[in-house]
Amino acid sequence: MNKQFSSLLIGAVVVLVVVIFFSSSMFFKLEPGDRAIIFRQFTTGLDKENIYPPGFHVVAPWNDLIVYNVKEQTREEMMDVLDKNGMSVNVDMSVRFNPVYVKIGFLHEVFGQEYVNRLVIPEVRSSVRKVMGRYAAEEIYSTKRQEVEESIINETTEILKVNNIELRAMLIRSINLPSNIKDAIESKLTTEQEALAYQFKLDRERSEAERKEIEAKGISNYNLILSQSLTKNILTMKGIDATLKLAESPNSKVIVVGSSEQGLPLILGNN
Repeated sequence: MNKQFSSLLIGAVVVLVVVIFFSSSMFFKLEPGDRAIIFRQFTTGLDKENIYPPGFHVVAPWNDLIVYNVKEQTREEMMDVLDKNGMSVNVDMSVRFNPVYVKIGFLHEVFGQEYVNRLVIPEVRSSVRKVMGRYAAEEIYSTKRQEVEESIINETTEILKVNNIELRAMLIRSINLPSNIKDAIESKLTTEQEALAYQFKLDRERSEAERKEIEAKGISNYNLILSQSLTKNILTMKGIDATLKLAESPNSKVIVVGSSEQGLPLILGNN
């Protein structure tokens, strides 16, 4: 009995020693924003389908738990690219992204944990060079800047998505040209704005002149129609109506002593 107890005690001690010795490679705590995959080196290899969520996990010491930070990350890049005319353009960009956490097994298989330097940054740089190579420096700097940004974002999003990276945002923070080219572009843009302002002023004055011409024609047509409609009899009738209304006024005293050449009564005086 004592011999059996001793054997059990020794076994327990051995197990305890093994657990203590391998504890650093057996017990894992994943923080919020972490995900992990397992590599079983003696059996099935890399398990790409099963993703370990945040929390406490126990893993056999001969297997490897590979932890990925799946939080959103930001990288800033400054690079020199050539426009379609071969002119050098300096671009300062920022990009925000994160790995698709349910696909980190596939990401790890191809690029590993250095995926930012092996995948994200090279593809961002490649997209920027390809897109800006289709535009002139003036378009990149001013007239088509938004179009350039959208094209870069669309092309980068597509290639990263295929490789299990989600692009959150991409922003061109600044575009720098050689000072002489920049001054020439800004001078041209200023001249174009002044020309547009002058054209707007001419269009406004032309519209005002047309409005006044239309208004004058309307008044002229109105007077013409009115003069054609006022016959001698109508004028006499209007005069009689006006005289009668005046005569009915309590504040007036009307004396009719005859008629004028038009046949209307003559008002000589009132109080």
